[in-house]
Amino acid sequence: MTTLHFSKPIHENRRDSRFNNCLRRFLNLPPRPIQFLACLLLSTLMPVAYAEGAACEEPGETHIWISPLKPEAGAALKIMAVSTDGPVSELALIDSDDQRTSLPSHRRGGPPWSLIAGLEDLKAGNYRVVTERDGKLTACHPLTIGGSGARQKPETWGLATEAFYSAWIEELFGAPPEENLSFPSLEPVLRNTEHNFLFNHLGLNEDKNLPLTPDCADLPYTLRAYFAWKVGLPIAYRACGRGSAKAPPRCGAASINTGFTQGISPQSGFKNLNRQLADAIHSGSARTGLEDESTDLYPIRLSRETLWPGRVYADPYGHVLVLVEWVPQTANNPGILLAVDAQPDNSVTRKRFWEGTFLFANIAGAGPGFKAFRPLVQTGAGGLRTLSNDELVDNPGFAPFSLEQDQLSPDDFYATMGKLSNPQGLDPKQAYEATLDALVEQIETRIKSVDNGEAYFRKNPGSVIAMPDGAAIFQTIGPWEDYSTPSRDMRLIIAINVLNNLPEKIVRHPELFVMNGRSPEEAKAEIEQYHADRIRERSIRYTRTDGSSWELSIADVLARKPAYEMTYNPNDCPEMRWGAKPGTEEYATCRRHAPAQQHAKMEQYRLWFREARRPTP
Repeated sequence: MTTLHFSKPIHENRRDSRFNNCLRRFLNLPPRPIQFLACLLLSTLMPVAYAEGAACEEPGETHIWISPLKPEAGAALKIMAVSTDGPVSELALIDSDDQRTSLPSHRRGGPPWSLIAGLEDLKAGNYRVVTERDGKLTACHPLTIGGSGARQKPETWGLATEAFYSAWIEELFGAPPEENLSFPSLEPVLRNTEHNFLFNHLGLNEDKNLPLTPDCADLPYTLRAYFAWKVGLPIAYRACGRGSAKAPPRCGAASINTGFTQGISPQSGFKNLNRQLADAIHSGSARTGLEDESTDLYPIRLSRETLWPGRVYADPYGHVLVLVEWVPQTANNPGILLAVDAQPDNSVTRKRFWEGTFLFANIAGAGPGFKAFRPLVQTGAGGLRTLSNDELVDNPGFAPFSLEQDQLSPDDFYATMGKLSNPQGLDPKQAYEATLDALVEQIETRIKSVDNGEAYFRKNPGSVIAMPDGAAIFQTIGPWEDYSTPSRDMRLIIAINVLNNLPEKIVRHPELFVMNGRSPEEAKAEIEQYHADRIRERSIRYTRTDGSSWELSIADVLARKPAYEMTYNPNDCPEMRWGAKPGTEEYATCRRHAPAQQHAKMEQYRLWFREARRPTP
């Protein structure tokens, strides 16, 4: 029998008790001792929570979250059950008359696991939301419709809120893995009432006209701050340097903001914090040293138990991504790890994990890899502090601190992640198709970046965007940051190398592949031929200066790899930026060229791209 916990002891729920209803009928009828004894027997067979007078609570590792904060009669609300010890099988609603209704829900994650349901047109009154696993109660949460409302306010971050944050991120960017998920900024993402569980959570219409345009370094902080604002949590951040070629960035003391814990905060409170974050956070904030403790982020183990949605990936050159979903491997499809990033033009795009997107290198000037936000805990005096690395090694409430990634070569790092994504191994052709898909995805994202630059010049005809010197071409401010693509083009060159080198990878790491009796050398030869065919069958289209569309096969794109060492300047026409040669039909529509002095500087920097080696500022 399922045990149900109630929000009040028996004596405070007399009108809801089957026993008291029975007793009331008995008192209004002629004396019938048999009827009264039947009522007594019924009361003893009811759930043990009646006997215990226990509260409706969440004693285990499943927690229930309800949005908005103050549900109104007849209005829509959402329920999310999040578990860290296994999937939950059912969400149900129990009304004041003990009538139970199973709630249709959709499932995400693992770990953490979540069930998400929506409700409408509930009458005012008291309810209970319960979750079950294999017929056993895992959590109960009281729900009041039309009352004053009570904030689900934890005192600070812990396992439950970290899991909720993870589930919120996964739902926020949830879409079929084959869908090309791209947005002009974070604003339409958070204004999507279907996917943003916390939309208008405070009931203040607080998401209206909310400016949200983070770049890649700001994106994880903006998401974290938004969640903290809605849920009522503190948040910490540090001002950091940018490091050097010989040492990673160092940071100062943590600035701890507790404004959201004091009560419901209006939009202005979040906007103020967001401005502070934008002023403090930059590309050095995430690539701090792995052993450093004065950091916002710390390194974690490479495992499915630790790489939750919401975790951050910092590459050695300053690019940052936020994990959003693991797509499990099936018999017909490879497993995928999905993440989102933001660009200087504020666009937000979902991408798959692969060597062309998640750069990893062992360099002295950065601490790269997967990281988690360093948690805040209360001190004995009632203040807040961040946990040290030693305190995070075996802390059950947070992802364990680990230097595992510091011991891995790039080849071993990608092999480890390959095993996590596809523990059953991949057929070489299946692996090739996944890699080709990732490359095409990356090319299509670059198409949008080039188009954004063209839109700028249509609005500003005759203008010339100033080009910075040296390593600053990769990180600066203004139109160059918004519309140039040096980082993206270097990643494109790396991505092309990854696809071209896949046959060699089969020989180097045969344990990642399902050979079906073939030797690694035989599989390599097969994929080399397959590669030659497939790159001629796949194609992309870009928009030329006159607005016409031009098609390039993937074979064309790969053959132009040397050209991409000089195609990141937005002052050049799109034909040049896609490697078209002067004198060809494709090039004929080109009408704009970067100044000669800019091309001269690009020639000086060309070796960085040829060697796919980004300089450290």
